[in-house]
Amino acid sequence: MPQSWSDKRERQYEHIKDGAKKRGTGDKRAKEIAARTVNKNRAQSGESRTKSRSSTNDMSPQKRGGQRSHKGPGGPTKEQLYNEAKKKNIRGRSSMSKQELQKALGR
Repeated sequence: MPQSWSDKRERQYEHIKDGAKKRGTGDKRAKEIAARTVNKNRAQSGESRTKSRSSTNDMSPQKRGGQRSHKGPGGPTKEQLYNEAKKKNIRGRSSMSKQELQKALGR
């Protein structure tokens, strides 16, 4: 746990990590899930100096509640595909659907 976390964030980290372990997740993966969740919450509440746009614009991990989990080959979100297309400077990306973005990115 980074030292910059508050006591509240440390408790949150431990709670999420313990919950993931109870569900059968390995120790290393449970720590990763907990750290990512806490860091995303810190970014959304303005506690961190650096943050990504996808962290601040997306819904919180607690509210999402695993909506993107266990849906098979759903892959990345449209926003994630759009950001990748933006980095690769693909023209017409703003009017593309998720499927079109996947095709343009060669997925």
